[in-house]
Amino acid sequence: MAVRVNSDFYTALGTLPAAIGPSREAIGPSPETLAWRWAGAFSIGRVKFGAALPITAMSDAIAIRDYAQALDGAGFDVLTTAGHLLAVPAERYTDRPQATYAGPFHDPFVVFAYLAALTQRLHFRPSILILPLYPTAIVAKQSAELQQLSNGRFELGVGISWNAAEYQAVRADFTTRGAHLEEQIQVLRKLWTEPYVTFTGRWHTLEGVGLNRVPSTPIPIWVGGSHERVLRRAARLADGFIPLSDPAEVFPKVQGYLREAGRDAGSFGLAGRVTAGPGGPAAWLEAARKLQSLGATQLGLSAPPDVQGAAALERLLEARKALADELGG
Repeated sequence: MAVRVNSDFYTALGTLPAAIGPSREAIGPSPETLAWRWAGAFSIGRVKFGAALPITAMSDAIAIRDYAQALDGAGFDVLTTAGHLLAVPAERYTDRPQATYAGPFHDPFVVFAYLAALTQRLHFRPSILILPLYPTAIVAKQSAELQQLSNGRFELGVGISWNAAEYQAVRADFTTRGAHLEEQIQVLRKLWTEPYVTFTGRWHTLEGVGLNRVPSTPIPIWVGGSHERVLRRAARLADGFIPLSDPAEVFPKVQGYLREAGRDAGSFGLAGRVTAGPGGPAAWLEAARKLQSLGATQLGLSAPPDVQGAAALERLLEARKALADELGG
């Protein structure tokens, strides 16, 4: 596949990133059961390589295209993007990196639909979509449409976020966001497996409604976060986990919770991150092998903050080739 690179690409590309409820009889199969049924189509196999769109949205559509096509042509497996809905002014949260809240941010469904038409192998995943900010039926619909139009290349990464301002803006309850997300996952699974759904829960009432076209390829759900409750939630309900803290600390815990839930860790995804820094291929390989020893099934590659533009893309391509030569993929 030829990779086209527009002259504006290098200037546009910036630094790369880094319950209360009704009875079980009333609502049907448990979310854990639905997750287990879904996991059979979530193939792990060889280690997969990912990269991210810059966390601050790129404004040049041609640059976004060229970046994604370069990754696609180089054999990358997944492209992610940040999932914040709204931005707030810079310097509001002095204890957090400005890029994580100041935006602007891409709409994952829009940018991924655009890129799905321009690529061949890349999978696409929000990392993460703050699911309680959105009506579940809309997420189900958009996800299913994107899964169909991309020929099965969409994965849904979800979480709850720390930013109460976004919840306030859409009149969503920040304090119940974890329980809300759990019910949303259950409803998503049902809408993706049943043409018409009847369900009554704390946040949802569906009476014989649905998409009437379920995805032919299951949509894996990844849960991201770092809190202990999030680790348990991922092990019970998700197909994969995206850590926001040290994988050496959280991966063994998630694997333990999977065993407690009677689930097969071999069909569960664990995403790690390798920064292609100044240590070169030897250092990158050491970091990758450590993550693999912890059970990582996917390695997200990133350039360090001081490597930007054309050099950042070149570093990603170099790192992917070096690691694939040694690890396979």
